[in-house]
Amino acid sequence: MDTAPLLFLSHGSPMLALIESPAHRFLQQLGASLPRPRAIVVVSAHWQSISGPSVSLASAPPTIYDFGGFPPALSEIVYPAPGAPGLASDVAAQIEQAGFAVRRHETRGLDHGAWVPLAIMYPDADIPVFQVSLIHGAGPREHERLGRALASLRTQGVMIVGSGSLTHNLYEFFGQPIESPAPEWVTQFADWMHERIARNDREAVLAYREQAPFAARNHPTEEHLLPLFVAMGAAGDGSRAQRIHQSYEYGVLAMDAYAFS
Repeated sequence: MDTAPLLFLSHGSPMLALIESPAHRFLQQLGASLPRPRAIVVVSAHWQSISGPSVSLASAPPTIYDFGGFPPALSEIVYPAPGAPGLASDVAAQIEQAGFAVRRHETRGLDHGAWVPLAIMYPDADIPVFQVSLIHGAGPREHERLGRALASLRTQGVMIVGSGSLTHNLYEFFGQPIESPAPEWVTQFADWMHERIARNDREAVLAYREQAPFAARNHPTEEHLLPLFVAMGAAGDGSRAQRIHQSYEYGVLAMDAYAFS
């Protein structure tokens, strides 16, 4: 079986599911352009567990509406993809073998970091999906190590998706239109990250908090960038990353997407 895709996707606002935009159109064509995976595991910015990662084992994961203040139409979307409890259970054991304390969650559904991009990529919802959580309080290096524990899934036909946002400061959102231009403090950070991701300068990317311009301003908290490090870890040391999409939404959200070889 061919190696399954490994992606980092910026999911931006939940409104990505409803609003036509460059990022929405990109995701529409992305699913059709990729080899069909046996299953998909999503590591989303919107699920964190204390002391170690959690793995979702639900056979029919419900659609989670973990947001507020959006149009009712957004909460009417249902993404009824099946779960993959047997595979997820095996993955939980695999992560434990890598030295993590793992929790198993029998009923947890798909948060919007998972279902929003997948509903655009795979609207038929016919590919099994499960999630692995981030580790609350852990940084880039621990999440890269988590990614390494997932790496072998790709040879089993399982697509790995890290779903976050290359920039994510909603404190400076200010309700601007989706087409608002990005300020320099956003573009400089995004450009810095791209240059180092593209040349596989892992040490610099892992130390982005200290080295990248405006790092803390773009990520007051780290959860939306941590899925990138999971993807990097799953890719392995000799990998290469290709930026497959770049756009900005609402000025402050860099919607970059990467595929790892």
